[in-house]
Amino acid sequence: MKKYITAILMSLMLFAMMPFATATDAMGQTRRVHRRTHGAYYYKKPNFYRRHRKAINIAGGAAGGALLGGLIGGRKGAGIGALAGAGGGYVFTRKQHSKHHYTRHYIRRY
Repeated sequence: MKKYITAILMSLMLFAMMPFATATDAMGQTRRVHRRTHGAYYYKKPNFYRRHRKAINIAGGAAGGALLGGLIGGRKGAGIGALAGAGGGYVFTRKQHSKHHYTRHYIRRY
């Protein structure tokens, strides 16, 4: 009985806090606006992958290499595969085109 009461109280607390947890507008976290007399420029913040793409590509390559190496050669093969996969992820990242972090958009006001 004690478990059911605890579960009901926890779910009520979850539903009571849900309106406060969901943000209605996150524009201030992703954009910066510079106003001019006839218009405004805003800069959009890049997403998580665009900001950390080197680390994500290298970690993904290492994980894939460790998985394949572990299936083929056991524990030692997993280590060798992780190193080879990390190297492959690094090479892949170096061959990607560079991306500009902040894109500038012009909004014309009348």
